[in-house]
Amino acid sequence: MKQSIIDPQASGMTHRERFRRVMHFQTVDRIPHWEFGYLDETLERWHKEGLPERFRTMDAVEEYFGADPKDHVPIYVDLNPAFEGEPEVLEVKETSRIERLPDGMIWEVQKKGTKTIPHYIKFPIENRDDWKRFKERLDPNDPARHQEDYRELGERLLRSELPVGIGLGSYLGRPRDWIGFQNIALMCYDDRGLVEEIVATLADLYYTQIEKALRYVEVDYAAGWEDICFRNGPIVSPAMFRDIVGPHLTRVCRLLREHGCDVIWTDCDGDITLLVPVWMECGVNCMFPLEVHPGSDPVKFREMYGRQILLRGGLRKYAFAGTKKDILNELKRVEHVVAEGGFIPHGDHRIPEDVPYENYKYYVREKLSMLGWRNDEVAQIEPLKDVPSVWARAK
Repeated sequence: MKQSIIDPQASGMTHRERFRRVMHFQTVDRIPHWEFGYLDETLERWHKEGLPERFRTMDAVEEYFGADPKDHVPIYVDLNPAFEGEPEVLEVKETSRIERLPDGMIWEVQKKGTKTIPHYIKFPIENRDDWKRFKERLDPNDPARHQEDYRELGERLLRSELPVGIGLGSYLGRPRDWIGFQNIALMCYDDRGLVEEIVATLADLYYTQIEKALRYVEVDYAAGWEDICFRNGPIVSPAMFRDIVGPHLTRVCRLLREHGCDVIWTDCDGDITLLVPVWMECGVNCMFPLEVHPGSDPVKFREMYGRQILLRGGLRKYAFAGTKKDILNELKRVEHVVAEGGFIPHGDHRIPEDVPYENYKYYVREKLSMLGWRNDEVAQIEPLKDVPSVWARAK
């Protein structure tokens, strides 16, 4: 294994310095401890198994487990005004009900039992008339989008010891939510001009808001999301993504880099392999959350792209439901990538409910040992203070 960026002799780094150095393959005292949250059902189970009841949100549980904090620059890129109001119940069945949402979405939701993704019956954007109702709510010059005092925020965050992030936006994922998975795939052929207009409208909004913030605020990373890949790859071809989204995403990434932000990721589930080179062409250089089972493996991507690529996530969440040996093996699988740098490892999506609380405690304890945390640092994290570490004893 190559020499590790983790230097036990280093000390005194802030969270911000540590993040910047890891993402530039430089030595650190330890690697940041980040996670990607939990399913609601997972927290319900853990409350029965020992997680104190007062920790009920993802952020609260991550903080309880010692996750490193971050700062964030707010930008207003939501619909304004939002579609508001109560859902209209169209039909009630024995175990479900059909509702129409204020934006025009019609879905069927479960009335009881385990929460599942709703069954979508009709999406709010089916044609250009539908799109007009959305477009008028995405005006980048809307005064409501310009209320933040970025000068004051920039002065304050310049002194922050936490890594500072800003939103990158969603270029095809957000339209997919409005149009539907199958529908947008077909629309790229049947009415490509409409898809291009939607993407361009969103991109102009993102650019305007990000540019206004970056005049005053120094950021360390930009974070977007797409969720346009599934087990068998993306919903559109890489060539089509490059043509429709590429120029707009490139423009925003160029803006970020001009202001010194060179860690740019997008959140996309599934097998992202075919889109990685397109994203990198556009300026996105960090992949997240790296769902391993479909094929988005950090080990594979580091072998393919070397230090051109940065990584977040990439630990198989389902391995945490196995034995302690399974958990340890999963950590060892990525150990050499962690040691090289440019990688913040954590679960490859929300932690599922089949992971016992004790298993999660063991996973975090061993992960922190791999990341270079000292025993006295781990001992300050309440749920981990009495959890023994095989990794730590082996050092």
